[in-house]
Amino acid sequence: MHENEPQQFPASQTEPENASQTEFYIPQTESDPDEDSLEDFQNDSEADVAAQKQTRSDTPVRASHRVTVTQRNPDVIPIGLTRTVQTDADKDRSDLLDLLESQRGKRILAGIIQGVEGGPGTEEVSRAVIYHGDYRVAIPAEMAVSPPEDSRGRDASDVMHQMLTRRLGAEVDYIVKAVDPKYHVAVGNRLEAMMAKRSLYYTRNRDGNRRVRAGACAEARVVSVIRPGIFVDIFGVETFVPLAELSYQRMMDATTAFQPGQRVLVRILRIQGQRPSEITVEASVKQAGENPYEKAVRKYSVGNRYVGTVSMVNTTGVFVALDGGIDCLCNYPRRGRPPRGACATVKILGISQDTNRIWGVITHIALPQ
Repeated sequence: MHENEPQQFPASQTEPENASQTEFYIPQTESDPDEDSLEDFQNDSEADVAAQKQTRSDTPVRASHRVTVTQRNPDVIPIGLTRTVQTDADKDRSDLLDLLESQRGKRILAGIIQGVEGGPGTEEVSRAVIYHGDYRVAIPAEMAVSPPEDSRGRDASDVMHQMLTRRLGAEVDYIVKAVDPKYHVAVGNRLEAMMAKRSLYYTRNRDGNRRVRAGACAEARVVSVIRPGIFVDIFGVETFVPLAELSYQRMMDATTAFQPGQRVLVRILRIQGQRPSEITVEASVKQAGENPYEKAVRKYSVGNRYVGTVSMVNTTGVFVALDGGIDCLCNYPRRGRPPRGACATVKILGISQDTNRIWGVITHIALPQ
């Protein structure tokens, strides 16, 4: 090795993780103190030692020798016997293990759709983007949503892109298909995860029963919201819940009360199909809770006046929302139709628990400011 060349680590040595490298310049003299044995050095007198040091200090430096020293970062000192706080490297390693476990063991992971990329106007396919720690998981549209039976003459790719966009912010399941640790990217498949959940929750066991059955209440994820209703994911099955099954009160626009990412309680009304790919579910949000009209019999009485807010006006009449989550149907007042949000005083004329109806007449209206 040439004298001016830096000293290199042997190829067999592996530098430690989280290590930093520092370069030191060590002057080289014609005689190195390390060449003296310890025994001879101890036998020298103090004067001889001083003379030797003076001689070495007066000797001109022949060359500079560069040495690269690898230093370890200080270890984390735990409070107890073991460390409980994760470092960034610990979190990154744990996230990678989650993805590899999903890829190799078909483990179902869950995440929030935080972006939609590609699609119309680009040369790339539409894909949902989910972040698992620092890893970016991309789910192509054909692996994220099932195409509709009728695209109504529109291009299929445009429809799929719109369906993905409406699911922004939704919590979905996925199974990892590929991972690249170097670039911190992965590819996922949501439809495969949904099919796996269907097999788990809707397939009949040896007793002929299902984990999810008609009449039971279940937690569901809101994945998409449009004006006429919401789409919910119930253990791998997406189903549409219309306005009439969202609330006992009259509702005109589901987007005012629901959004993707919510979790709601639903009652399973019907399950059809035997194979996982054939399973369809009908569900209701309002029937998962107590019927407020049953309480109205005790809370309101015929002939008395109560205050409420105009919730809807249609061809049937004026609906006034009363406290407790119920509506009172009233005829149009003589002074004209009141706007939504107006404060109205109604006189109860009748209550029917069998038909879940309360009707009355508006006696006073206060327009909203």
